[in-house]
Amino acid sequence: MSSAKSRFLRGLWSVVWRTLFWPSPRPAHAWRAGLLRLFGARLGPHCHIYAGARIWAPWNLRCDDAVAIADGAVVYNVAAVHLASHAIVSQEAFLCSATHDPDDPDFALLARPITIGCYAWIGARATVAPGVTVGDGAVLGLCSLATADLAPWTIYAGVPARALRPRQRVGNGAPAVIPAATQRAYSEPVDGR
Repeated sequence: MSSAKSRFLRGLWSVVWRTLFWPSPRPAHAWRAGLLRLFGARLGPHCHIYAGARIWAPWNLRCDDAVAIADGAVVYNVAAVHLASHAIVSQEAFLCSATHDPDDPDFALLARPITIGCYAWIGARATVAPGVTVGDGAVLGLCSLATADLAPWTIYAGVPARALRPRQRVGNGAPAVIPAATQRAYSEPVDGR
């Protein structure tokens, strides 16, 4: 996509976000999903993108089924961001798919995709750096920073994030304890009523 077209679409998306997305009622997940889809996001069923979530470029967002992105979360998706089935991005978490080259005198933009695996959970105020893959079922704890790939079914915390312990799981790959946000994804009606 050309930079002029991208700037135009980001400007248009900003107006739509401020006027139609952000002020929408909390349970209006289907409404917000529809707005994101209008701008090219690929969303599976039962996705809960909350009104206070900031998506930089909807056309670079792919969410499988039952994904949750909480209020205050920022998805800075200059490159593609993929959230697999039942992934959770908690309040004020930051998925950052781009940075700048500090050795380039023009500080050239470096964009690399981010992948968040099935049943993975990005904790509140945690940050995922460009090019990182968070494995299925992995947890990135409160205020942690993932600068390298996170192994599946492992709990991480710290700056930079380091493995603390394995995460329990049950037969079908789901965690032994289903997070509350995922439980709500199945208890709230799809149309937001």
